[in-house]
Amino acid sequence: MRRKVLSTSLMILLLGTTILGCSSGDSKTGEAEKETPSGSTEATTYPIQTDKTLTYWGEINGNLIGVKNSHSEIPFFQKWQEKTGVPLKFTAPPTGQVRESFNVMLASGDLPDMLEYNFIGDFPGGPEKAINDGYILKLNDLIDQYAPNLKKYLQDNPDIDKMVKTDSGSYYVFPFVRGDEYLRVFQGPIIRQDWLDELGLPVPETIDEWTTTLRAFKEKKGAAAPFSVVSKPRFFNDSGNGAFLGAFGVNRGFYQEDGQVKFGPAEEGFKEYLTLFQEWYKEGLIDKNISTADTKSVDGNLASGATGASVGNAGGGIGKWQPLVEANDPDAVLVAAPYPVLNKGDIPKFGQLNQGYASEGTVAITTAAKDPELAVRMLDYGYSEEGHMFFNFGEEGVSYNMEGDYPKFTDLLLKNPDKLAPAQAISLYARSSYNGPFVQDKRYAEQFFALQTQRDAIDVWKNTQAAKYNLPSITPTPEESSEYATIMNDINTLVDEMTIKIILGNEPVDQFESYVAKMKSLHLDRAIEIQTAALERYNNR
Repeated sequence: MRRKVLSTSLMILLLGTTILGCSSGDSKTGEAEKETPSGSTEATTYPIQTDKTLTYWGEINGNLIGVKNSHSEIPFFQKWQEKTGVPLKFTAPPTGQVRESFNVMLASGDLPDMLEYNFIGDFPGGPEKAINDGYILKLNDLIDQYAPNLKKYLQDNPDIDKMVKTDSGSYYVFPFVRGDEYLRVFQGPIIRQDWLDELGLPVPETIDEWTTTLRAFKEKKGAAAPFSVVSKPRFFNDSGNGAFLGAFGVNRGFYQEDGQVKFGPAEEGFKEYLTLFQEWYKEGLIDKNISTADTKSVDGNLASGATGASVGNAGGGIGKWQPLVEANDPDAVLVAAPYPVLNKGDIPKFGQLNQGYASEGTVAITTAAKDPELAVRMLDYGYSEEGHMFFNFGEEGVSYNMEGDYPKFTDLLLKNPDKLAPAQAISLYARSSYNGPFVQDKRYAEQFFALQTQRDAIDVWKNTQAAKYNLPSITPTPEESSEYATIMNDINTLVDEMTIKIILGNEPVDQFESYVAKMKSLHLDRAIEIQTAALERYNNR
């Protein structure tokens, strides 16, 4: 029965559809519920005394590619087993093939006890469907009985609690939570401060100031690609959060305004954005290879001085690029610029702002788990006081020392003797530099951002109205998700095509209206209707 269920669902996944099988949903939900145990509510004493080994499927963090080959070689995962007392057998998908490997695993019917996966972003139909299809357990009763640490955290933080369950109230994973506002903003425009100083220009705030600045970079600094940004996997990828688009009151996705859900690329502001960037491209102010620019080419442009401005992260942007530009020019300094606006003094409407609950790095317990209670007790460790310190800072005396009440990373992490970058070294001993089943601590970032310019960047980028306009983590119902995925696949393809053609000057801006008409013919109104219903359900949680 289960093999039949899994095979059917895989076909649905591979087709990119999320149709809920009417004949199987109820019975499979029942199967999951049957595995829900009853028992005590006593807190777990670690390490747990057990002779069972649990299986765990999850990707090795990208920071450790080339450093370690498997989870079993990574000190964090070795120590995690020791501290919880639960032996784990890990399986990791090949780098960059998480979705494909996940689908193959589901097709095989051979599920591990625990799955680390993004069930909102990468599982068509979302977590409710994953439960209904019989892949993962609904965790409500298990958390109630065996996860006192997570339960208390959710009770104390109702805003997070609202995010980590489905519209119907099902808990489905042990969540990754950004435990401080400071951790939710980490990306924005970045610019060469030393060039600005030399040219007598301020850090640009308005679109007009950006135009002046990029012209000066081109004409007086000889920048061949004054502005460049990664366009993988989508064109102007890192502008999707609202960098530059936000000045015109839109972003590249759905947002809410005056009680309505809107789609940025169909709004008039998007046409204004396309007009600006077409002019900039024609004038040579942006990378002539912008449509194909990837991480490597943007790194190269910044390092060589061909580019003086981009959009990136505090860690993976300023932190990575500062040594590169310094190698070519010892006086080079990269700083954050605010999200652009049209009028001086305006607060940007959009900017990068992640939710407190991040769907990446979350861990579900499968219906195949041989001992769900043991898995829950083990995962609950990450939300305990001791587990919080371990997940964020590693092992005291090895990766951090307490200075007063402040956990200070040791030189093993920040000045690694094997020449590992801090992001790599932290990933060996803790999980704070990426994600996982725990609550992230602000004090990690205060040390990870070693440069003052990185720390300053957060304050510069956080000054937006994104919290007001961004949609929360809403999801279509399993019944709606197939239709929604099909519509948006076609519309996003059209948006990317329109954006590239108009900015590169292959089509006039006047074609914008015809593109919007095409979006409507592809059922944009129905997609907005689905998003509106999902937002309403979220608000009613």
